[in-house]
Amino acid sequence: MTMKKILMTMVVALMTTVCANAQQMFVKPMVGGTLSNVTKADNSKMKLGLVGGAEFGYKMSDPFAITAGLLVSMQGNAFKDNNYMKDEKNTLTYLNVPILANYYVAPGLAIKAGVQPGFLLSRKWKGEENIDGKWVKFDESGTDGLKKFDLSIPIGLSYEISDFVIDARYNLGLTKIVEHYDGKNSVIMLTLGYKIPL
Repeated sequence: MTMKKILMTMVVALMTTVCANAQQMFVKPMVGGTLSNVTKADNSKMKLGLVGGAEFGYKMSDPFAITAGLLVSMQGNAFKDNNYMKDEKNTLTYLNVPILANYYVAPGLAIKAGVQPGFLLSRKWKGEENIDGKWVKFDESGTDGLKKFDLSIPIGLSYEISDFVIDARYNLGLTKIVEHYDGKNSVIMLTLGYKIPL
């Protein structure tokens, strides 16, 4: 069984369990920002992006909860200016499916970790290139040559204030973004969510 099939089986099993225990379910719409980079990329630096979506959760017991989400996340990297390129940004947009175990170490405060399959939706590469001494803007798109599936390990903390949830995570990329290049996604994510019981 391939990794994708295993992950999809996990998601289906989780959602089946959650739906069977609806009295302990909640949904959490969330929005925020990302600070991302691609490892082992020459002249690379971190880039700001946006993230938004929702997570569904099931409170198993007082200290434990499981969540599964759908998040559209702008990732990728930017590049330091040089004599040939400037304002160069590489934006990779993914549909991520974080599946997390949440452990409450204090009222409202949870540590979390899990697995996150991601699916590449789009890529945009833009900046300015020095051509014969003149700076010319470019704006390209397309996902040719990029791997369409990404897998990462999310680790983080969240804190609940009333029904609002502040969530900070680091997503450690495990898979290459290009087949013949060792670069992987490295993403810091900060969001604000609103917890709605179901």
